[in-house]
Amino acid sequence: MPALATLFTISMPKLSKFSIKDSKKWIAFGIVLVALGFFIQGKNDRSFFEVSKNLEIYANVLKELNTYYVDEIEPGKLTKVAIDGMLDDLDPYTNYITESDIEDYEFMTTGRYGGIGATMRKKDDQIYIGDVYENSPSQKAGLHPGDLLLSIDNEEVKGKGVDDISTLLKGSPGTQVALKVKDALSGEELVKQITRGEIELSSVPYAGLVGPSKDIAFVRLTQFTPNCGRMVRDALDSLKTANPALKGVVLDLRNNPGGLLDEAVNVCNIFTERGQLVVSTKGKMKDWDKDFRTEGPVWDAKIPLTVLVNSHSASASEIVAGTMQDLDRGVIIGERSYGKGLVQTTRPLGYNARLKLTTARYYTPSGRCIQALDYTHRHPDGSVGRIPDSLQKTYTTKAGRVVKGGGGIAVDVEVKNPPSSKLAIALYTKNFLFDYATQYQRKHQAPTDPATFSLSGGEWAAFTKWLEGKDYSYKTATEIALDSLQAIATREHYFDAAKTEFTALRNKVSHDKKQDLVKNEPEVKEMLEGEIISRYYYLKGRIANSLQYDAELAKAVSLLNAPSEYASILTKKK
Repeated sequence: MPALATLFTISMPKLSKFSIKDSKKWIAFGIVLVALGFFIQGKNDRSFFEVSKNLEIYANVLKELNTYYVDEIEPGKLTKVAIDGMLDDLDPYTNYITESDIEDYEFMTTGRYGGIGATMRKKDDQIYIGDVYENSPSQKAGLHPGDLLLSIDNEEVKGKGVDDISTLLKGSPGTQVALKVKDALSGEELVKQITRGEIELSSVPYAGLVGPSKDIAFVRLTQFTPNCGRMVRDALDSLKTANPALKGVVLDLRNNPGGLLDEAVNVCNIFTERGQLVVSTKGKMKDWDKDFRTEGPVWDAKIPLTVLVNSHSASASEIVAGTMQDLDRGVIIGERSYGKGLVQTTRPLGYNARLKLTTARYYTPSGRCIQALDYTHRHPDGSVGRIPDSLQKTYTTKAGRVVKGGGGIAVDVEVKNPPSSKLAIALYTKNFLFDYATQYQRKHQAPTDPATFSLSGGEWAAFTKWLEGKDYSYKTATEIALDSLQAIATREHYFDAAKTEFTALRNKVSHDKKQDLVKNEPEVKEMLEGEIISRYYYLKGRIANSLQYDAELAKAVSLLNAPSEYASILTKKK
């Protein structure tokens, strides 16, 4: 099949260049090659006839459209729509990646791209510099968060979208781009000549010593990109050098969407001996079924370990958390993880296009698959349901603790965080926190320690005064529900009779923004402090500052300072 696949991809003309004259010949030729390939690869598969029949039907539809449709068609665009529609019936991780999408895909899998190293933020029809990455071309050129972007290579950017700006700024390392900006600190209009570089976002953006005695190593891992296992190990080496008497490790996998399976094994190898089974994969192609074991030397197999996860920890994050749990190697803290127990493989399609498809399920050492959503058995309306608790199979850890498959990783110690308030969301999305941080930086020198920086009472009062008269309106859940009820009452002709009652109820539930600001001060203050500190100390400073308010981290530190409680969790049988 591989040889035939190659022949097919190099023999078929690009669909966008089809003509009426040659479409029939080339499509027929393609069908023969594809059908022959399917026959050789799966000649005993009962579905072979259905596959070859539907390939021919699709090719005939495309041919008829290309020949007879009243307007000119774009075969490439139609094909993408058709493929995307086909894949929508599977799972959300099986995707068609076109040639134009390759760069974004590579960035997602490697963390690397060619550009200037800054994010963009849009307010009204203006574009502002958002975060500036440390040691990036943007930082070296003197760009600041809050700078107003006026033009790129003499092309005005007002009214453009963030995606359009991102496309203009990306490019091959070594090439130059000219940015005209209004400096956020001086107010001057300046032209910055920036040489693009290879931007690599570190998968370990922060590591530090935490706890009252600074004897606990904290490492945040944001994605499983190439060499991230080595990055975690190097970070721990540095922290152990800073304090040889480490009492424990906190590995933070919150909001980590996953990545490379091999790197999940490498991270597990940091805390487990060589030869330990970490994960097994099983799929349709039995030759691809494989056990993944640790292969290198362990960093420390005994040091107490806690792993932080939440509902956005998925895939490779869950492999690490699940393996540490199954081996009773560490305590899992936070919220139940996402529940992605599927493995994807990327296959070339020709013309620099690829298919990322689910090829296997993975299983942790206890034998459980933690996939939460059942894409195989959809509801009649096409929706997907979670595997119910009653159908989740029971497994046991190395020490005999009960764990379940089919619903993500259930944590050993639950720490729930309240959802973000409507007020905080409004202040963030309308850029008021961002704008105030820009103003704050103009008037203040860099704080001495980002980890302990907090706004004084006077500084908080100055912020609330600055907000006066600004439109950060939002609706509470009660107000949204009342709007819905009023719409239903109007549609069913009850509203006029109940108008007085609706008005009275609306007056009672309408919120007071000033009172909401008092009620939600801790949350808003934390977000504002993070925005401010990032202006001086970048992402590392933002993370360091957030740790002083981190409930999950506080629980992990408390547990690592209580050895008997830590041990009891890992040996307690449910």
